Amino acid sequence: MKGIISLITLSTLVSFGYAQGTWNIDQAHSKIGFNVTHMMVSEVEGNFKQFEGKVISKSEDFNGAAVEFVAQVASVNTENERRDGHLRSDDFFNAEKFPTVSFKGTLVKQGDNYKLIGKLTMRDVTKDVSFDVTHGGTINTGKGMKAGFKLSGKLNRQEYGLRWSNKMESGEYIVGDMVEVVCKLELNKA
Repeated sequence: MKGIISLITLSTLVSFGYAQGTWNIDQAHSKIGFNVTHMMVSEVEGNFKQFEGKVISKSEDFNGAAVEFVAQVASVNTENERRDGHLRSDDFFNAEKFPTVSFKGTLVKQGDNYKLIGKLTMRDVTKDVSFDVTHGGTINTGKGMKAGFKLSGKLNRQEYGLRWSNKMESGEYIVGDMVEVVCKLELNKA
């Protein structure tokens, strides 16, 4: 009987301990990206090369997990140095005065999917945001635990003070106001 109780107790501890704890973003296997309409006919993709974040979960399924994230604005990258310099300027992010983009919030499970709900800060402007999240799974690699997530949503850049908006001859703006955020995250359990 003691053996069965010990086995049940061990099984319970293993299953509850599977995702509980602190998880850090694996920068080598993650991408913090965005897309924005350019000249009304195509999209430009970009990302931040320097970032860090963590997820603190008290449950196996990450429901209710606390999420924190910070990206270094100076690391913005669109594969075009001239455009990246413009994005770092006061027309957009103003990397010198506002060096980071940050987020704090909670991961909430809704059926098989999740919502990431919290506050995003850019250029010293903080707004409530909500992103759709898909959990790719959690595994034990033999060298540690990993979890994967994909996040997507849209933001209006004008609401954060990224206001540069030259027009084309047709009257359309060169850069769209709505920015699609797409993040692919791999987490390592601390």
